[in-house]
Amino acid sequence: MFVDVAKITIKAGKGGDGAVSFHREKFVAAGGPDGGDGGRGGNVVFVADDNLSTLMDFRYKRKYAAQPGENGSGSRCTGKNAPDLVIKVPRGTLIRDAASGLLMADISGDEPVIVAKGGKGGWGNTHFASPTRQIPKFAKPGLPGEEYEVRLELKLIADVGLIGFPNVGKSTLISVISAAKPKIANYHFTTLSPVLGVVKVGPEQSFVAADIPGLIEGASEGIGLGHDFLRHVERCRLLLHVVDVSGCEGRDPVEDFEKINTELQSFSPELATRPQIVLGNKCDIATEEQIESFKSYVESKGLTFMPISAATNQGLKNLPGIVWDRLQQLPPVQVFEPDFVPYAVNPNERTYTIEKTADHEFTITAPWLERILAGSDVDDYESLQYFQRQLDESGILRDLVAQGVEEEDTIKIGEYQFDYIF
Repeated sequence: MFVDVAKITIKAGKGGDGAVSFHREKFVAAGGPDGGDGGRGGNVVFVADDNLSTLMDFRYKRKYAAQPGENGSGSRCTGKNAPDLVIKVPRGTLIRDAASGLLMADISGDEPVIVAKGGKGGWGNTHFASPTRQIPKFAKPGLPGEEYEVRLELKLIADVGLIGFPNVGKSTLISVISAAKPKIANYHFTTLSPVLGVVKVGPEQSFVAADIPGLIEGASEGIGLGHDFLRHVERCRLLLHVVDVSGCEGRDPVEDFEKINTELQSFSPELATRPQIVLGNKCDIATEEQIESFKSYVESKGLTFMPISAATNQGLKNLPGIVWDRLQQLPPVQVFEPDFVPYAVNPNERTYTIEKTADHEFTITAPWLERILAGSDVDDYESLQYFQRQLDESGILRDLVAQGVEEEDTIKIGEYQFDYIF
């Protein structure tokens, strides 16, 4: 796992419960029910914050819960809606469902994005008054808010990405042209996570460069460090392709150059068309023939070639300015649109299952029915009648009979238990 990933749990607020209340006022007879509705629970909202650059904060706090809505009260007073819980993340953060990996939102724009919706407030007993039920003593509880375990993934929004085989000098280069201090050593895969560095060009001109960890042949198929690192390149507008022209490790610079481009093409054809500047590194230990041979090959491809030595600073003085000028000619960073909308559960959808769990015992699984039951007063005749009518209209009673229910059999619904009576 690389550093720009975090897994958290988000939970929207529960809706406030509806109130059971009756109007009482001097000289006013039979005022009737006046219980107000509950308020909406708070949403969980994500917004982009340009002052953040990592997901480090989410390693210390893993659970985020919005406030519940206020309960309704008498005199038909509706409870207050709870405030939204706003979570700030770096611009470019992707929010995925942790279990399926499906994309839920891409926080790249300026508009806040609701990822988990708060539950609706419950109805007060005012809604249940009718000519035959004039004093309803029950109300609806608020609906629970949406809850998800999500994976936050920060795709680096770097203007420039340094690509190339391991140990070609990318870490040394970014440490020289920026204030970044990556670990540097003479072995492959020293860089285990992308390193960002801000490269100053002038008093108010700068760009962000990312040292992309080393690629190997077959990375597009997941070999080695694979997709975890290739996808970091996706948002770079310009690629600096670092190649060891000295061949000090016995590799051919042309072959290395082609292999890296093949991996980019295999991973994303669009990525392979990204503009490149080819940097021939380690020129201080390369021969003139090696440098000129590789330069001719690169320029025959229509690409810019610059001979450099990150170790001795050779050729690096003009590099930031050249990169800056090229960036001014390129379009802004690509914004990805979400390709997944989480399935919205319809709270009014009356699905249920009935299972015979023992002799003379049936268990009904129906969350919507449990909410109705929680808001009912089983000791009140009219409230109990309303609940039984929901059983009948939903088809549950008919299915119980079809499964052979008998009088005085036990019926379980959530935490509640009843005896079946014809």
